[in-house]
Parts: sequence; structure tokens; C-alpha cells
Amino acid sequence: MAGKPVRIVVVARRFHCGAVLCGRRIFAERFDGDVLAPWARRTARLDQIVHHLGLALGGRPAASFAKRLMLPVSNDTLLRVVRRRGSPRFVPPSVIGIDDWAWRRNQRYGTIICDLERRKTIALLPDREPTTAQAWLTDQPQIGVVARDRGGGYALAAAKALPGAIQVADRWHLMENASRAFLDAVRKSMRSIRAVLGAATIDPELLTAAERIQYEGYLRREDTNAVILGLAKDGTTIKEIVRRTGHSRGVVRKVLRGQRSDVFRVRESSLDFYLPWLDAQWTAGERNATALWRRLKNQGFHGCLRIVTEWATRRPAFRSSER
Repeated sequence: MAGKPVRIVVVARRFHCGAVLCGRRIFAERFDGDVLAPWARRTARLDQIVHHLGLALGGRPAASFAKRLMLPVSNDTLLRVVRRRGSPRFVPPSVIGIDDWAWRRNQRYGTIICDLERRKTIALLPDREPTTAQAWLTDQPQIGVVARDRGGGYALAAAKALPGAIQVADRWHLMENASRAFLDAVRKSMRSIRAVLGAATIDPELLTAAERIQYEGYLRREDTNAVILGLAKDGTTIKEIVRRTGHSRGVVRKVLRGQRSDVFRVRESSLDFYLPWLDAQWTAGERNATALWRRLKNQGFHGCLRIVTEWATRRPAFRSSER
């Protein structure tokens, strides 16, 4: 209690039976089952906490967490409490969700079935084969709605086992597919969007060394995309494009589907808002980075001197290239 170990001494009355033929000689007072069960080593409230810890975390993790909560209990005891209480009574579901889950990612998968009305897992199947799911669904003819992913395996199993059930796409996969379609649409239109916003102009002379390397890679990819699109426009087959360019079939398909239209964008800087003012000051002859930084501070700039200094060190090369 409050971080201190507390020992509760319970004084219970005992009664002695004087009947000669009575098999029980001593009777002890009983507590209510919601308080203390007979021969219990924990109160009912603490036993309930131990049971929930075992259900939520398992054996060793729950034992470690219980120790931090000042409830020392072993992992074997946690599992024993879970087994003793058993599982709740199985209620035949009418609306279920079915999907795969990983025993070990990329190696072994199973099937999880959930009761969507009661929001609980009701079955874990050893694999994700349609025949295994079909066998389980056949024993539950009362199911009326099956929520699943867009794959064909579970669709085939549900159609064979429950021909009268309605199959729907679950909410997670709907949101996942919708978000992916939205991102693809935005990605394909990003070049036009940035051109409208005026953010598509890149000045190579003002890029940092790391940004310049990325920009050169971006230009190489743009040249590759232009060559592939030009060959496809002339009617060249994908196999012939792969042979001529030396790129893989996957890369060629991505370019033709518009999935490789990269947009180069430099890292946002806290100076972006003040760049017009800085350009005007630089053109007027103010070349002292420290002085520029102090004047920016008066205008509300919160960046450090290093940012202004790095910007200034790239300006002379830009001006000399202009001349």
C-alpha cells in the first residue's frame, strides 16, 4: 500500500461440532466469494487483477510488470490463474471478420476470425489455406455477414461454406485502398501541383553538397523515364525496351504506368520565408552573414547563425557564374 508491504491478519471464528457421527469437527467462518474465496492466497480483487495481467501480457512479461506494481507473482501462477478461470462461453457469431496473421513474419501465417459484434477473437486457424477456413465456416451456418480482405482465398472459402452469407470488404482494407489510391493520384499530379505553386524551379548553384548528389540522381532518372516513354510512344514493346535500355521489366512497367515520376524537392528551411529579403540585401552589397542574421532576428527569425552563414557561402559561386 503506497509502496509499502502490508500484511493483513484476518481473525476468523471457528466452531467445534460435538456430534459424534459428524464427519466435520471444525467449522470456520466463510467470507463472501467476491471478497475472499476458501483457501485463497489472494483476495478476489487481487486475483482479478492477476487474471487480467495474464490475459493481456502472458507469463513472463506480466510477471515483470506485476513486480513493478508491487504485486509479486510468478509467471507460472499467472498462467495457472488464466487456465483455472477458463475461457468465456462461446456464443455463435453472426457477423465475423476473417484475415491472415503471422506466426512468423514472411515464413508462416495463420487465419484469425473475429466476432465483429462482440469485438473479440473467436478462432485462430493454423494456416491461411482456403480449405481450412472453409471447414471452420461450414460448422457455423448462422453466419450472415463475412468481412474480409480483397484476396480471393477467403472469398472462395466463404462462398463454398456459406453461400447465403453477404461478403463485404472490411473497414481497414477500404481505408488502406482508398488512401493508396489517393496517394497515387497525388503523386502522379505532384509535378503539376508544384509548377502551379512555383516550387518546381531548382537552382543547382544554391544546393548543398548532399542535395546536389540527390539532384544529379533525379536528373538521371528523368532522362531514363524520357527515353522509355519515347520508345513506348513509337510503339516499341516492353521486351524490346528492356533489351535496348538495359533496365528491368519492373522499372519499365513503373515508368509506363506513371509510378516513377519523381519530384525533386529540397529540404524546407526556416529561411524560405525570408529569401526575397535576403536576395535584395545581397544584391545591395550586404555580404556579412552575421549582420544579416542580426537583422533577421529583429524581423522574427528564430534560426541560428549557421543557417544564414551556409546560405551566404553558396552565394558567391552563384554570382560569379552569372558574371
